[in-house]
Amino acid sequence: MIAPLALLKDRRGLAILVDPARTRPDDATELAADAAAAGAAALLVGGSYGIDGRVSAVARALKAGAPTLPLLQFPGAASQLVPDVDAVLLLSLISGRNPQYLIEEHVRSVGFFAAHPDVPSLSTAYVLIDGGTITSVESVSQTRPLPSDKPELVAAHVSAAMLIGMQAVYLDTGSGARRPVGSSLIHAARRASGGLLFVGGGIRSPDTVRAARSAGADYVVVGTHFESHAPSGSVVREFVLAAR
Repeated sequence: MIAPLALLKDRRGLAILVDPARTRPDDATELAADAAAAGAAALLVGGSYGIDGRVSAVARALKAGAPTLPLLQFPGAASQLVPDVDAVLLLSLISGRNPQYLIEEHVRSVGFFAAHPDVPSLSTAYVLIDGGTITSVESVSQTRPLPSDKPELVAAHVSAAMLIGMQAVYLDTGSGARRPVGSSLIHAARRASGGLLFVGGGIRSPDTVRAARSAGADYVVVGTHFESHAPSGSVVREFVLAAR
């Protein structure tokens, strides 16, 4: 078993998030193959809603299309966890105050990790940022995002996560957000964090990817844009090159 940090620390770049609720396994295999050929850094599978049997099927399809790319699960709940991944981003929604997503889902996940000791987890501080609309994450978690113009609040939350030993940070405006995480917030998180920094939500162009990487993101995560546009290999490559 390879530790998640060792798996990810030397790759960095574009990560493609695939939502099993919106993606068929055949399409997932094709997208994964395009991602691997273009030079993407990682694949993520997950979303706010789970469909019984679908998460595992899509995870296996992604692995079939890109067997050498790290495949990380981005779970919305412990009930969605599957063993068909290289690691799980064990998300704690530190921007909210709902105990279910601060610790309760982690308690519920204990049985899964006990049954699958070969699936490692990466403790990840999940920070929801206002992206200009109410997203699924906000609705499901019943928490308010941090304001998009307060980098000092982001820095304080990320610093607290580092103090309690979290290994990664995920800044997100949520699926379908109108705007991405701003550069000043990414800068603030980068200065406060010694771990891996993921940034996602509202990213629809190579220029936005480039800006996030320049601001300090290790991994720029694109999901909804690729789901709605069925990108060709050349389009994926444009995003990959922008993330280098």
